[in-house]
Amino acid sequence: MSQDDLYRGDPPPAYAPPPGWAPPAYGPPPGYGPPPGYGWRPPTNQLAVVALALTFVFPPAGLVCGIVARRQLRRTGEGGDGLTLAAIIIGGISTTLIVVGLLLWISVLASIGNGTFSP
Repeated sequence: MSQDDLYRGDPPPAYAPPPGWAPPAYGPPPGYGPPPGYGWRPPTNQLAVVALALTFVFPPAGLVCGIVARRQLRRTGEGGDGLTLAAIIIGGISTTLIVVGLLLWISVLASIGNGTFSP
């Protein structure tokens, strides 16, 4: 008689719920959990946050960082689209006002230096 011919007993029974019980459900029961549409969000791009902060300190740098962050968002799929849009808009308007102010200031200084400025 070989080892393969020996009786080793019945195999263990497969798991089954007791009679009268439903099989276990996956996920939270109905009515529990987050509200609809409130799921996982991708992480916010850090350059988008930096761009918005820089917009208030040095607007040209905030504008450039906002444009770079916007390109990164399109490539990576991260969050922060609103931050980059705000940084681009605020940075563009602020940079334009700074450039116009500097040009006006230079023209006033140039006219004073020529002696043609009269208040």
